[in-house]
Amino acid sequence: MPRSQPLTASLSHERHLHLHGRRAVVGIDEAGRGAWAGPVTAGAVVLPPGDRGLETQLQGVYDSKKVTRRARERLIDAIKTTALAWGVGWSESDEIDSIGIVPATCQAMLRALDALKAQFPDVHPDFMLIDSIKCGVLMTTPGVPPFKALVRGDQKSLSIAAASILAKVTRDQRMIELDAEFPGYGFASHKGYGAAAHRAALAKLGISPVHRCCFKPMSQMRLQGF
Repeated sequence: MPRSQPLTASLSHERHLHLHGRRAVVGIDEAGRGAWAGPVTAGAVVLPPGDRGLETQLQGVYDSKKVTRRARERLIDAIKTTALAWGVGWSESDEIDSIGIVPATCQAMLRALDALKAQFPDVHPDFMLIDSIKCGVLMTTPGVPPFKALVRGDQKSLSIAAASILAKVTRDQRMIELDAEFPGYGFASHKGYGAAAHRAALAKLGISPVHRCCFKPMSQMRLQGF
């Protein structure tokens, strides 16, 4: 039997916007929102308008949670070389504790957009597609273009899917670095998510400086005096 083709997100939303005069549509998505430790990371990607070969060049670019690690690492180079512009933004665990995970995620998205503009000053974003999240700050921050939030956008928009993979691969690399800085927690394997091994490490070692103390497992440990 012929091998089935990998799932690839659509360009229908981007093409509709291009037909209505938008030339630099930014897809934005995050990774690490539900993790217990480490940053939440956002990616921002502008794909070239009018390129009819994009779905072929970026075949397999889809919701990063549904793409294997090996495929993500292969696709990240294709995304960076195909995109007109890309950028990554962060919000660290102390900021997440200070303002909450949703506002911190929105800040990471703004920083990804700023990073894209700084790295590619000749690209001028004029619309954003984001994976669905309530980000009022996007409407009130000067210089931020209009946007549309799509439910499961990383499965429906190739730009958002590309940003999803960019954010995930970049964050995974950071968690491997944090594993070396804070050995014993297993960050390189579970990437800060709530795996059984992570819970066991917390019980043994306590809370590290990169854990999110506003999240329930860590807040409960603090209440219990750990």
